[in-house]
Amino acid sequence: MTHPHEGAAPALRRLLDLLASGAATEDFADVLADARRRGAPAAVLAEIDDATWQALRVHRTLRQHRRREAELTALFDTAGDLAASREPDTVLQAIVRRARMLLGTDTAYLTLPDETAGDTYMRVTDGSVSVLFQTLRLSLGDGLGGLVAQTARPYATPDYRADERFHHTGTIDAGVLDEGLVAIIGVPLLIGGQVIGVLFAADRTPRAFSPDEVALLCTLAAHAAIALDTAKSLADTRAALAELNTANELVRAHSAAVQRAEQAHDRLTDLVLRGAEVPDVAAAVAALLGGEIAVLDAEGEPLAGRSAPAAELAGAVAASRTEGRSVLHGELWVCAVLAGHDALGTLVLRGRPDLDDADRRLFERAGVVTALLLLLRRSVAETENRIRGELLTDLLTAPERDPAGLTARGRRLGVDLARPHLVLVAEPAEPAGADRGRLAGAARRYLFGSRGVSAEHGEAVVLLVPVEAGTAGDPEETARQAAEQLARLAGFPVTVGAARPSAGPAALAAAHAESLRCVRALRVLGRAGEGSSARTLGFLGVLLGDGHDVDGFVGATLGPLLAYDARRGTELVRTLRAYFDCGGSLTRAKDELHVHVNTVVQRLDRVEALLGQDWNHPERSLELRLALRLRLLAGG
Repeated sequence: MTHPHEGAAPALRRLLDLLASGAATEDFADVLADARRRGAPAAVLAEIDDATWQALRVHRTLRQHRRREAELTALFDTAGDLAASREPDTVLQAIVRRARMLLGTDTAYLTLPDETAGDTYMRVTDGSVSVLFQTLRLSLGDGLGGLVAQTARPYATPDYRADERFHHTGTIDAGVLDEGLVAIIGVPLLIGGQVIGVLFAADRTPRAFSPDEVALLCTLAAHAAIALDTAKSLADTRAALAELNTANELVRAHSAAVQRAEQAHDRLTDLVLRGAEVPDVAAAVAALLGGEIAVLDAEGEPLAGRSAPAAELAGAVAASRTEGRSVLHGELWVCAVLAGHDALGTLVLRGRPDLDDADRRLFERAGVVTALLLLLRRSVAETENRIRGELLTDLLTAPERDPAGLTARGRRLGVDLARPHLVLVAEPAEPAGADRGRLAGAARRYLFGSRGVSAEHGEAVVLLVPVEAGTAGDPEETARQAAEQLARLAGFPVTVGAARPSAGPAALAAAHAESLRCVRALRVLGRAGEGSSARTLGFLGVLLGDGHDVDGFVGATLGPLLAYDARRGTELVRTLRAYFDCGGSLTRAKDELHVHVNTVVQRLDRVEALLGQDWNHPERSLELRLALRLRLLAGG
């Protein structure tokens, strides 16, 4: 008879070949169908079915990675195109083409204001088939584009014709209908807080644009606005050279400043494309401006350079965010790092209070490049955490199914489950008034830059924190610090429970259960919003965490034995207590009870029949010992 694993081996190899070749999803189902046609045993079919399911999960993950890689590659290509472009028409065409490619929409287009006519017009389109749409002119304030231009904020609609948030006109609706557009997103092109155009992407079918797509298009629009400004400055310079010979020196100085800014922008963009980190960009900007640069994250923590008091800079950061430009604060220049309206951090320049306009714009360009870098870092970090979070979910859901596979999978993702980790369980102190999604985001930011993993599981957020070499991994201190920092990042009190350091899938799953009981105990004890460990709370805390009173807990745990002893006049409870008190030794227990060892064995067999086969497993035996001790203390 063929062993099931031997019978499944060809099918498993075929699944691996399909993964390696990037085959279509439906091809994976053929493997099981072929095995069924060949009359494979049921065990082999079950193994192939499970392997097919796992292969499809890997296939989906790989496909997501390829899509993210394609988006980032397109964004890098856009930066290169924009940096190399000199003519406004070339710049505009690159903007629209890349916008359509980045979002995968049916069409993309860009409108610019006509100061002479007092309206806006369709300057460039890509993917459009309607002549009426391509020659469309819009009055100021009309349509979705008018709303974007008036508010300087991005807007998206899944169904343009049914959306009443903006002013519809017959001309605009006719053009949209002729083009067949349904879902539209528009983002502003901003320079110095002024809207200089609107970039659109649209589909001919209903579609909801995700926050990531909005942020990517906003970043492209910000990058494009600066490139447009550079192209316009160069065009103005050429016109000035032709018309104003008397101002030759002034034009030369202006051209040199623009060229310097352009070269600086190219240099910074090249750093990002070569995979530079935030400190590398900060060092390059400091060298260009002759000052000292600090980069702070959204919470005011330093990513590069010297930190600055967040409270003192709050007003300047708010002003920079509102104006869309850098602002002078005392002797410091402050520039908010934005992706659309999403604040990613702050640039702080020291040592250059006399910053001229050209260098100020260079400083602001550095803010845009830093925003691109931080956005890419955040996207990569979120993708990695999502994949690792799936590992953590599988670990907590079914650790016993394939512990070796979980460990190997974790190692491939940079998570060594064989090494000691602390398992933290976090939940809002007041679940009714808090958002678990915000807590999950706070957990990702809390673990950013470490090898830790977080995931939403059940009604809480679980964090897997590696114990660094040479440290004790104190769960009490870690839980306390995590509660404080998560509360600050999430904006509401957070309760955190921790268990002892554990290693291996089974032990980590058990540690999660212990941490969860600790959180429940903190809530029952009136300590919501704190962080603690199960070891510190002790047995009473764990008992309260399960929501039982003492009598109820003892009755629920020992009830079958107590009822049997009362009905039959036996001593099962006394025998079980002696067995545990003697460390599980049958010999010592029979001496304690003054009976034959066979009598002890028979009584324990009866205990197993009444309580189940897991009565002597670690977790169940802990509950039984606790119930016996509480009953003894109560005089039972």
